[in-house]
Amino acid sequence: MNYTNMLAVAFAEAQAGFDEGGVPVGAALFDAHGNLLGRGRNRRVQDNDPSIHGETDAFRKAGRQTNYRDKILVTTLAPCWYCSGLIRQFNIGTVVVGESVNFEGHLDWLKDAGVHIVEMNDADCTALMRRFIEQSPQIWFEDIGECDCT
Repeated sequence: MNYTNMLAVAFAEAQAGFDEGGVPVGAALFDAHGNLLGRGRNRRVQDNDPSIHGETDAFRKAGRQTNYRDKILVTTLAPCWYCSGLIRQFNIGTVVVGESVNFEGHLDWLKDAGVHIVEMNDADCTALMRRFIEQSPQIWFEDIGECDCT
């Protein structure tokens, strides 16, 4: 499986989200043969919808599948609790993570549930997210549920 090419699809979504002024998290869902089923990006800011994370957008765009155990979810950033819950709820078998430096996510929780995790430690994913956090810290902390914005 060519995870580098798969991550490039997710990264293109993250870059598009960044260019739109949104949180640069991109994702894509592939079948067991590496065929793209759906791709998406975090559009919380763009659509004023807190439920549109990159992983959920790609998942929705992939449409209904009869089984997710053999699916591969590729995301530019380690998944938050919300997206980790989606992965566990639907038993997605493999998650490819672009980076977990800027946000550790909940990879151990996913591993404990039997999800195969592939960490890519991708420099481009790390740099794009770091740039976003520096430019838009309030949006970032809102996105991960740590905003003290009252």
